[in-house]
Amino acid sequence: MSDDTPTPDQAPGAPHPRETLRLFGQDAAEQAFLSAYTSERLHHGWLITGPRGVGKATLAWRIARFLLATPPTEDDGLFGAPPPPDSLEIDPEHPVAHRIQAGAEPGLAAITRSLNDQGRLRNEIVVDDIRKLGKFFGLSSTDGGRRVVIVDAADEMNVSAANALLKMLEEPPARTTLLLISHQPSRLLPTIRSRCRTLRLSPLGSENMEPALMQTGTEMPGQADHLAALAAGSVGDAVRLINLGGLEIYAELIAILGTLPRMDRQRTLALAEAAAQRGAAERFELLLTLIDVALSRLALTGATGAAPMPEAAPNEAETLARLSASPQQARKWAEVAAVITARARHGQAVNLDPAALVLDTVFKIQETAGQSR
Repeated sequence: MSDDTPTPDQAPGAPHPRETLRLFGQDAAEQAFLSAYTSERLHHGWLITGPRGVGKATLAWRIARFLLATPPTEDDGLFGAPPPPDSLEIDPEHPVAHRIQAGAEPGLAAITRSLNDQGRLRNEIVVDDIRKLGKFFGLSSTDGGRRVVIVDAADEMNVSAANALLKMLEEPPARTTLLLISHQPSRLLPTIRSRCRTLRLSPLGSENMEPALMQTGTEMPGQADHLAALAAGSVGDAVRLINLGGLEIYAELIAILGTLPRMDRQRTLALAEAAAQRGAAERFELLLTLIDVALSRLALTGATGAAPMPEAAPNEAETLARLSASPQQARKWAEVAAVITARARHGQAVNLDPAALVLDTVFKIQETAGQSR
């Protein structure tokens, strides 16, 4: 991969988690880890879970930096034991921090999806990726210090890789901490989950979203409420929405829904053609995601009797309330959402023209709007 290409553990447009020194809105998880550390109940396996983009990888790299820069206390020494640490913060000028930043820390191994023989990124972590840790443990055991392994994301391991990692969790090497990042822990082997202590991270509140975005070098847009609604507390999703024009795409989608059941065909065709442009694959994928979001918010509006707040686009609440005014209409929107998602993913799998796929999706939504009158 070139230097300009994000690695599998890096959100497009955002710095790598090892470069993100501060973590916002996850004090409870940090304190839970510190409590285990200071009480000398440091588990060898940690499962860091939560929605995408809320800081799981940042926390894992903070823990790694902390463990490798904080030598274990063997005894009280001449002047007694030092006070226990009350933070995971490590001075950026610390040698360990410098080595981690440069990817040259011998006590740390990061496992992600690797390249295959054709130089393409695999869609899963394979057993050879996990077996590389055997060499890492052998090389790093001579100094007697700590060793840290980060697996990002553990959900992406295939069965053979998961079984190989399970053996390491069952018989962990001395002074080794394994940090498993998981977006969907239900996809992991139950035996892996049972051998790890879990740290659950929550979506960020609005008070933490702005400083977290600033740390990535991303400016908060003027429509902060719209971003908060669409990103749902995920910094990673917020960066993606800003960089790919997601707020504008969703606003246009809501504007088209506002013309239903007749539908503004000219605007719909323009939306479809934009999705079909060369190099627009990421925007096309985002559009499909935002269609899912709109349908979910339609169903929620009918089920609860009120549009979700804050609005995610101008006039969204009025549009959703008109199209989904009852629990019966909510049911129809929920049903069509499942159908549209399946059809869209199938269309992607068989390389259906993106413009045709978008038009097919919007026509299905128009049909449902007509039935809901």
